[in-house]
Amino acid sequence: MSHSKSSPRGESSVNIIGAGVAGSWQALLFALAGYSVTLHDRDDAAMTQATSHWAGGMLAPWCEREGSEPLITRLGLRSLDLWREHLPDTPFNGSLVVAHPRDRADFERFARLTTDHQRLDADGIAKLEPSLDGRFREALFFPGEGHVEPRRVLPELHARLAQAGGTIRFEASCNPDDLDGLVIDCRGLAARETDRPGTNARLRGVKGEMIVIETDEVQLARPVRFLHPRWTLYVIPRDNNRFMLGATTIESEDTGVSVRSALELLSAAYAVHPAFGEARIVEIGAGLRPAFPDNLPRIAINGPHIAVNGLYRHGFLLAPALAELTLAYVARGAIDNEVMQCS
Repeated sequence: MSHSKSSPRGESSVNIIGAGVAGSWQALLFALAGYSVTLHDRDDAAMTQATSHWAGGMLAPWCEREGSEPLITRLGLRSLDLWREHLPDTPFNGSLVVAHPRDRADFERFARLTTDHQRLDADGIAKLEPSLDGRFREALFFPGEGHVEPRRVLPELHARLAQAGGTIRFEASCNPDDLDGLVIDCRGLAARETDRPGTNARLRGVKGEMIVIETDEVQLARPVRFLHPRWTLYVIPRDNNRFMLGATTIESEDTGVSVRSALELLSAAYAVHPAFGEARIVEIGAGLRPAFPDNLPRIAINGPHIAVNGLYRHGFLLAPALAELTLAYVARGAIDNEVMQCS
């Protein structure tokens, strides 16, 4: 970097542990602000052990309002701006929410609990997503939302960090006590291994299962949420005629995928479009999302150690805004009382 940034505490360098989406955004924003940044991760560059590897990558703050606290929407809206600013190629094609007529009550409930959407009739759906022509009578369209493909965007974040002068050390397992100076811990559930009192002790893992399928008989430009009384399905378009089906939310730290979950995901996908019934299954897997009891994120400050954790189902949605808040604290002493805890 051409200059060195120092915080009010005097730090000009920062070590960040965890190169998933939370840690990568922390590293990128600190590096762009002029700090000397080193990002550490126990995994290799493929990051297959990261929770991010199994994520959906939806940037949907208005849709998430249906089942989340206002904090998620507030942080999520700010994150949209940061995605646009720092990764301008991020697709913002909106989100589509659909349901069959028998589940109209769930559809209307979703509409009441969310904002910033447009109601579409069957013709409007067909114009937006021709593959869904004749499949649904109405839909909710959230035009301001976006999505990313986690396994593609994470390397992009790492590349941006390198361009900004940061260093990434893969296959480097460490905990905060191993490092000097300012340390930001973004290890998710792994942070419980070296817990500091009151910081991560109440973390739990929430399993999210997913299936990747491949077919050239359906084309989608945006995520489609299919509402159902028992579960909600997300169909998220990927490159090369692939789609991610997800995601369950199961209170378990087992990383296997159950037969029941697989049947529900595949059955719901078939209900969205029968052509999915002939699709090829490419991958089935599950990740553990780190969550606190209230399912809200925390930035816990303990001297030179800062823990950013508890992003739950909202990692890609919240990570940029949380990184900005951490940077504001380190650089200016700014505190966000809804998110930050100081010990």
